[in-house]
Amino acid sequence: MRVAFITWEYPPFIVGGLGTYSYYITVWMSRLGHEVEVYAPLPHGFHPPVVGVEKVEVNWIDLPDLSAGLRHVVNDEVRGWGEGLRFISNVVTFNAAVASRIVSKVLGGRFDVVAFNDWLCALSGISLSSLGGVPTVYHVHSTEWGRTMGRGSKTVSEIERLGAEYASIIITVSNAMKEDLQIHSWPTDKIRVVWNGVDPDVYDPSSINQQDRENLRQRYGIGADENMILFVGRLVHVKGVEELVQAMPHILSEFPKTKLVILGKGEMENALHNLIRGLGLRDRVILRTEFVSERERILHYAASDVCVFPSVYEPFGIVSLEAMAMEKPVVVGARGVVGFREQVIPSGENQCGMHVDGSNPLDIAWGVKEVLRDRDRARRMGRNGRRRVLEEFTWRRAAEKTLEVYSQLVQVQRA
Repeated sequence: MRVAFITWEYPPFIVGGLGTYSYYITVWMSRLGHEVEVYAPLPHGFHPPVVGVEKVEVNWIDLPDLSAGLRHVVNDEVRGWGEGLRFISNVVTFNAAVASRIVSKVLGGRFDVVAFNDWLCALSGISLSSLGGVPTVYHVHSTEWGRTMGRGSKTVSEIERLGAEYASIIITVSNAMKEDLQIHSWPTDKIRVVWNGVDPDVYDPSSINQQDRENLRQRYGIGADENMILFVGRLVHVKGVEELVQAMPHILSEFPKTKLVILGKGEMENALHNLIRGLGLRDRVILRTEFVSERERILHYAASDVCVFPSVYEPFGIVSLEAMAMEKPVVVGARGVVGFREQVIPSGENQCGMHVDGSNPLDIAWGVKEVLRDRDRARRMGRNGRRRVLEEFTWRRAAEKTLEVYSQLVQVQRA
């Protein structure tokens, strides 16, 4: 199968989960014997990097700044974005350039499938879908209404919906997300669910030196007889990090020898510093907002006793898989549009973590304390978590399921 894959992020230019997804899904498509052409934007000032992946051809798209002229042709909402106008200029330029570069290949039968990701790539997907002849797949990882809790851009939401209307098929990342799309009147018959994955060879507890683990804990002043709670994620409201900090006094009342380490960046940084100070938790909560490499992040998972991700909007959430692959018990938000609840088994012999209401600090505290009460059970949860990752959540499995959808779509198209 020959696939055109349009994405807003691709290594080494990764901002969030989309870049990780785009890399691994295309790598595994190629490893499974398929040809993939990736189209991704090249940030201003960078030279095109060489990406050596078997049968993956990466096409980098330069982004000239059209914002000075664009402000006169966009609607009032977009015009009011200020500095964000440069961003929308990049989005429009990228999509126009990709559609222009691909159109002759589409008409010439070069591709079997054209795949595009989220609203950032939807304009090119809509354009190529309207040509007919080649099926298009819209990969939806999140939505504007979900990311902003209903306070987002009407323009972006309309672009998202148009992408859904024009695409042949929609692939989203969880049943929770599918249900949310259906509630918002997206075409139900088009929606398919394929879970994301993690690389268990990279996230492998046996690869961590015990001394490195102990050194990291010592760096934070966490002794052998203390508990380390870990949060990894963007510092935004939907991730539940504020509620996690608010849960700490309740956790400390029963487990006083406990520290919370937060790794992340985002708009809530100052508010979190103030909250930590106001609750008198400066010696119990460590907030690290500088860049942390993947290798160091893996070491943090290895050093922790429990990982907590109390999101209230998380269509999938790869961080929980990373923690599970590292054999750590997890406490995850399971209320709202949250894919964590499909990953984490909360009871029974295969239990790998706890489900909580991420909007409720008391419920978060309950889940953490349940894990900390029994170290043997916590270790069993960790082992169960890695086994579940190996069975259900590898990138190879994600690519296989994605290719099944592509193949069915191509067969229908040719029938």
